[in-house]
Amino acid sequence: MQTSSNHSARRHLVTAIATATALLCSTAASAVPANAARAALAPQIKLADGVIEGLQMRGQKKDVRVFRGIPYAAPPVGEYRFREPQPVARWAGVRQARQFGPRCMQPVPASKSNARAKEMSEDCLYLNVWAPNQAADKKLPVLVYFHGGGFTAGDGSDPRYDGANLAARGIVMVTVNYRLGVFGFLAPPEAARESSHGTAGNYGLLDQVSALRWVRDNIAQFGGDPSKVTIAGSSAGSMSVSAHMASPLSRGLFAGAIGQSGGAFAPTAFWTRQEAEQAGSQFAARVGAASLQQLRSLPAHALLTAAGQSGLTPESIPFLPSIDGHFLTESPEQVFTNGGQAQVPLMLGSNSQEQPYTALLGDAEPTPENWRQAVKAKFPAHAEEVLAHYPGNDENEVKHAATALASDLFIGHGTWRWMERHRETGRSPVFYYRYTQPLPPEVQRAGQPRDTDPRLGAKHSAQVPYALGNLEHVRRYAWTAADYDVSRMFSSYVEQFVKTGNPSGTVPDTSGASPEGTTARDEGWLPRWPAVIADNRGMLMQVIGERTSSVWDRSAPRQGLVQRLTAPGQPAVAPEQVAVETAPAPAAR
Repeated sequence: MQTSSNHSARRHLVTAIATATALLCSTAASAVPANAARAALAPQIKLADGVIEGLQMRGQKKDVRVFRGIPYAAPPVGEYRFREPQPVARWAGVRQARQFGPRCMQPVPASKSNARAKEMSEDCLYLNVWAPNQAADKKLPVLVYFHGGGFTAGDGSDPRYDGANLAARGIVMVTVNYRLGVFGFLAPPEAARESSHGTAGNYGLLDQVSALRWVRDNIAQFGGDPSKVTIAGSSAGSMSVSAHMASPLSRGLFAGAIGQSGGAFAPTAFWTRQEAEQAGSQFAARVGAASLQQLRSLPAHALLTAAGQSGLTPESIPFLPSIDGHFLTESPEQVFTNGGQAQVPLMLGSNSQEQPYTALLGDAEPTPENWRQAVKAKFPAHAEEVLAHYPGNDENEVKHAATALASDLFIGHGTWRWMERHRETGRSPVFYYRYTQPLPPEVQRAGQPRDTDPRLGAKHSAQVPYALGNLEHVRRYAWTAADYDVSRMFSSYVEQFVKTGNPSGTVPDTSGASPEGTTARDEGWLPRWPAVIADNRGMLMQVIGERTSSVWDRSAPRQGLVQRLTAPGQPAVAPEQVAVETAPAPAAR
């Protein structure tokens, strides 16, 4: 009886354990999807400074995670104003990374900004990361993109720079806010004496260096490879890229570079240290600040107003990067001439209408006589030579000649010089382009200002949403099938360059046709883009537009003329003509 009782007791115990186990398994099974769902919607990353929680994207980009507003340096306020970026304070718990950080202080009102950031603040040193849903050990290539805006406006939340498209293609993409205008480039002499490096100014560029160091230390947690970082930018962002190639502080932080419409070369060269410190002293006197401490105690908006930055116009850019002796020990031009630049593959180019012909002709009709008078007024000692390289014998020729000269003087020539110097002294391939796709007509919206510039080519900054695959984020224009074709092709060039150091990548030429006969509509074939070579036919470059092909560019004599016209001792292009990237009207949020 006792044995039977014991067996019975054991059976009851086994049954109870089995039931409890089944219940636990059932409870656990029901809990897993909930936790998995939360993890999918709120991915977390452990950084060097703490844990962040981002968002899992939905829809077409559902395999992409985004982390917004990640601090990479301490807020540059109070005693940290006019000082190189300081380390981030570690945080406890989980920091939300779902909203873009504030854009840096700038003159563009929020109502006219294309930013998705909800506010503007001096506390603005944040970056954003888009990453594929990949394990952290995947070692994916990384693209760090610096926004444009003439070193006085812009931010990393602009929808044109959105990284989801490239992340969906297997790239970890980062956009960066950096200090602008008076906050980013004022060089008070007292700040130089206070600095351990004996220099002042260039805080915006030092912010970018700090962001690149953050990428080096943290990007592996997102699946990125810190040894495969490409830096890129448009306009002032492109000038920044050229400066990083020349800076000893940036060496080893990137393995490739992309420049779009801008280089730190004449005629948009950086200031000397003396010019920067003189401007710093003059500004301090203007605001009645007798000391650095008084400059730091003024409200941020008071500094913005005093700097004259009431609107995004060329006349409102009083501060530029400088050859400070720390970030830059020589001018980028000299560094490249000596072969001291970062020896990395370079992909760069400019647009066919960086400036419209009205930039030189104003309201005058584009007649041959008016063109001749305009050239004589601007270049009295070289008028005939200029007219020989930029002839205008009828209205159509005048429009194109004036567009070409205005574009060269603005930013086209500086970009060309950057290409030429790296081709001559670099030990890595250079891929050069001219972007030609004009923007399509605007979508009519009440109260929206019209773009009145002539459409003789691609205007300044027009390439950005095409190159990053973000046309759908810009609602101002009535995009056509041809625009989307060009965007797919240009963004594929960017993708392949980031992944392989060659814009043609490993995509095979399966067409069997000559590149000259290829259009972007040819599905499954990316037109081959060879590295720059020069011979008696000219310079080999890629024309990117509705019809993309490799061509021989014969503009070297023209560029040589512009180099002489903008050389020291010649009437220089005014420094306020530094590249200002104009953003489209507010886009999709």
